Amino acid sequence: MLDGVLFFPVTPFDDNGEVDLTRLAEHVAKGVDAGPGGVFIACGTGEFHALEAVEFAGIVRTAVEATGGRVPVYAGAGGSVAQAKIFAKAAAAAGADGLLLLPPYLVTMPQRGLVDYTREVAGATDLPVIVYNRGNARYSEASAIEVAHFPNVVGFKDGTGDVDMVARIVRAVTDALEPTGKPFQFFNGLPTAEVSQQAYRAIGVTLYSSATFAFAPELALAFYEALERDDEALIAALLRDFFHPLVRLRDTVPGYAVSLIKAGVTMEGVAAGPVRPPLIMPSPEDRDTLADIIAAGRAAIAGELAVVS
Repeated sequence: MLDGVLFFPVTPFDDNGEVDLTRLAEHVAKGVDAGPGGVFIACGTGEFHALEAVEFAGIVRTAVEATGGRVPVYAGAGGSVAQAKIFAKAAAAAGADGLLLLPPYLVTMPQRGLVDYTREVAGATDLPVIVYNRGNARYSEASAIEVAHFPNVVGFKDGTGDVDMVARIVRAVTDALEPTGKPFQFFNGLPTAEVSQQAYRAIGVTLYSSATFAFAPELALAFYEALERDDEALIAALLRDFFHPLVRLRDTVPGYAVSLIKAGVTMEGVAAGPVRPPLIMPSPEDRDTLADIIAAGRAAIAGELAVVS
């Protein structure tokens, strides 16, 4: 079972656009040293969409080695059913502890097809699988219950923001699994999940992915700990001074949910390189704005510590 802040590393590329495993190892080790509850490698923030299978295997293996067994390592798998099974098997061979099942690309599908897709990919390995409810892979209450009963499906991550539907899925799946005693977890997977996490906590979803942890773990941890102890003053300060401005900047350009994080990682001392097309890196002006936002977040924490002391 996972707990704490979940770390989603970026995938560093060198100046030629090739995966930089040395920088990746540095990035993952630095993040794990900060104390996350788990590492989710080569997922959305890690540009899974832009990776091929050999690269992916090396990335997962590097993350597993850099983590050194300190926390679980989950890897992304998705795309066509054939590709998703290849990536799932590669993750298992590279030593991953579990999978985050990303949506198939482009196609729309009936619920029966989504269940079949989940069954085939989950059945490709014995690894625990967290399904990702987003994009074209939107589970209904009935299909969520069905996949939750698959032996190695252990979690449900939401990226839709449809709190009404997610609340019903949480209740329905929890009630359906209760007689079995099967452990099962729910996650908030929206971009910059901290902004919506108070709403998700209200429906029983306490875990969330934090892209912020990749470049400013102290801010991500401060927010998580403030939620845990109901520190409304610090929650409000971090939302006002850091997370809300970050979301406003993120929403100015499609893909900034990834490339701003990669820029932040580089600012904080690990050269993460560029993103791959079709994403673009932030402009110099937007990088300056990001630096100001990070500084404001750190000032908010410093101000809270000064009040406490």
